[in-house]
Amino acid sequence: MRMTISFPDDQAKRLAELCRNEGISRAEAVRRAVDRYLAENRRPCRKAGFGMWRGRATEGLAFERPLREEWR
Repeated sequence: MRMTISFPDDQAKRLAELCRNEGISRAEAVRRAVDRYLAENRRPCRKAGFGMWRGRATEGLAFERPLREEWR
């Protein structure tokens, strides 16, 4: 996918310098930055929590009620 991105002048200059030093294109630098950002901000998948209560002796609602009592 092709995109157009605008950077402040200072950021564009620093990016160009980084790309020269690394020997990579601006597009590659942006791809790497986006990959890192997405990895650092990954939200857990809903499926990861499915079944996590399985095997507990206490039913979920019975566990929850005493916890909610402290809010009263």
